[in-house]
Amino acid sequence: MKRAILSLCLGVLVVTLTVSAQTSRIPRTADGHPDLQGVWSLATITPLERPAELADKEFFASDKEAAEYEADVRKRNNMDRRDGPAEQDVGRAYNDFWYDRGTKVAKTRRTSLVIDPRDGKVPPLTPASRERQTERLAANRGHEFDGPENRPMAERCIIWPSTGPPMLPTAYNNNIQIVQAPGYVTILVEMIHDVRIIPLDNRPHLPQNVRQLKGDSSAHWEGDTLVVETTNFTNRTAFRGASENMRVTERFRRVDADTLMYQFTVDDPETFTAPWTAEIPIMKSNGPVFEYACHEGNYAMTGGLAGARAEEGKVGLR
Repeated sequence: MKRAILSLCLGVLVVTLTVSAQTSRIPRTADGHPDLQGVWSLATITPLERPAELADKEFFASDKEAAEYEADVRKRNNMDRRDGPAEQDVGRAYNDFWYDRGTKVAKTRRTSLVIDPRDGKVPPLTPASRERQTERLAANRGHEFDGPENRPMAERCIIWPSTGPPMLPTAYNNNIQIVQAPGYVTILVEMIHDVRIIPLDNRPHLPQNVRQLKGDSSAHWEGDTLVVETTNFTNRTAFRGASENMRVTERFRRVDADTLMYQFTVDDPETFTAPWTAEIPIMKSNGPVFEYACHEGNYAMTGGLAGARAEEGKVGLR
């Protein structure tokens, strides 16, 4: 009996010391919280939702299996391919040189970024959400090129759907930079250089009649995890068709010197039939983050609108 008790105590001590050692290795700021600062990359070829061919596989079974999947995806994503019909070639747009989507699956070897539901899929849209999207598209149909206000906000260099919250990997410009200061944390997103300045005092959100494209974020620490809650979105942001009443809860946890675990939960009963959660191991990047001068090079906007005016002239509309 004494031997069993001693073994149990030793086991608890070993676990405690192991957790303590892991915690002590996490770099910390002067106020004792984990140091999340630096440049991090969201780039990964792990898709948001689990592909059909991996429907029953939550994780790759081995590094070898993951490497085979990576090779296949890199081949399919290669924009320099010249196989298939000519329209496919043109549709690939940029050469592969311009992309920076990553070449590896997530460090966790998950087959999707969505971890809840367990099937790796974003829950279905509600009937009200589908109707809302149909109405939005119908309102702009036939007016797509009336003026810049009718073009998507990403095309206008205002906000990119992946810049968040929540943040998601995209084709390029996948870096973020985090800076911590007393009472605040700042997140610079490389894509269209959006900046979020987030208070750490868990303050109440803005009044419901005050809406912002990136929402209103308020943060607090839960142990070593930074928790950021964002509400007060506009109906113009519409992340994956979400309503302005979407609530996003983000969690940032420093795992080791090179890894920041980023997890977010989307809760919007007006849009999705259930809340859903995704997880992305964000990897340390050498940096620095250079400005993405989107507006300065946005020649496609003037080109598209000028082309529309020319087409109108042909049919006597101008």
